[in-house]
Amino acid sequence: MSNLSLLSGIQQVGIGVSDAEQAFTWYRKHFGMDVPVFKDASTAQLMTRYTGGKAFSRYAILAMNMQGGGGFEIWQFTNRTPQAAEFSALPGDLGIFGVMMKCRDVEKAHREMLERNTPVSAIYSDEKLGKRFVVIDPYGNRFTFISGEEWFGKGKHPHGGSAGVQIGVSNMEKALVFYQQVLGFDQVVSDNTGIFSEFSDSNKFRRVTIRPKVPFGGAFSRLLGPAEIELVQLLDGTPRKIYADRFWGDLGFIHICFDVNDMHQLESKCDEKGFPFTVNSANSFDMGEAAGHFSYTEDPDGTLIEFVQTHRIPLIKKIGWYLDLRKRNPAKPLPTWMLNTLKLGKVKD
Repeated sequence: MSNLSLLSGIQQVGIGVSDAEQAFTWYRKHFGMDVPVFKDASTAQLMTRYTGGKAFSRYAILAMNMQGGGGFEIWQFTNRTPQAAEFSALPGDLGIFGVMMKCRDVEKAHREMLERNTPVSAIYSDEKLGKRFVVIDPYGNRFTFISGEEWFGKGKHPHGGSAGVQIGVSNMEKALVFYQQVLGFDQVVSDNTGIFSEFSDSNKFRRVTIRPKVPFGGAFSRLLGPAEIELVQLLDGTPRKIYADRFWGDLGFIHICFDVNDMHQLESKCDEKGFPFTVNSANSFDMGEAAGHFSYTEDPDGTLIEFVQTHRIPLIKKIGWYLDLRKRNPAKPLPTWMLNTLKLGKVKD
């Protein structure tokens, strides 16, 4: 398969919280993440590598915005108190320090955030990246709202789901090998060095924004849409590792997850480039209402990258209608009408 069919896009960003239902309500009202594709309670048996050698129980909600973009996997330990970092993650700290959300109209989205009393920065502009602003959620997580492309549907909010992530790295050249050669984000949109006011008034950074040259393809590519990754290296200080001495699932952005169309070919590619899978469900995992094959690898700084090849999703839960994707051509996008059945699970205010 080509890069076109290996990835469908960003499926979700994992967000560790202390109360998943409360967080889902906030993200639904403020970000329009109002379609819970699944809600599942189980034990994370395969993740002990990242949870101190012990399998913990958890509750997860996969929430989507049906205007388009990646979702949130809102994740809560149920038999352990999740730990916060001992510091507030700043741009350039190692790991995912921010999520980018796509907007139809940045200025309108900004006005609506202000009307809802959402903590929001002023709008700022970048010559190559356009207008954007930052929202800090009630849990201290950073979201940057940017101009979006290729919308799947319409909705009452002037913004959709995730359009990318901001990741702190210690060595830009090593990081680019992983994100360009393994994940296929091989187009450099911008590469700037300097002091950026939205990051710091004094520190110097190198920030590189990358996208795939070839558009994503696959079952969910129409819904997930295009994506970008912004890599940020702190040049005049020592970055901290955001998840140092903490577990996967603790508070904050725990991983970025890509929807995959051929897990076996992707595994071969990761092995070839020196980034082997660290977790592999091998055949299938079951999340009650959804099932698939998942794996993890790490970027050069240990940031967790998840891959999921979906096997089954619920289309109309009330009548037990599920879609088995193993019977389809993995590179072929699902028809719009079929994806739109997910809207039937929308939670309304």
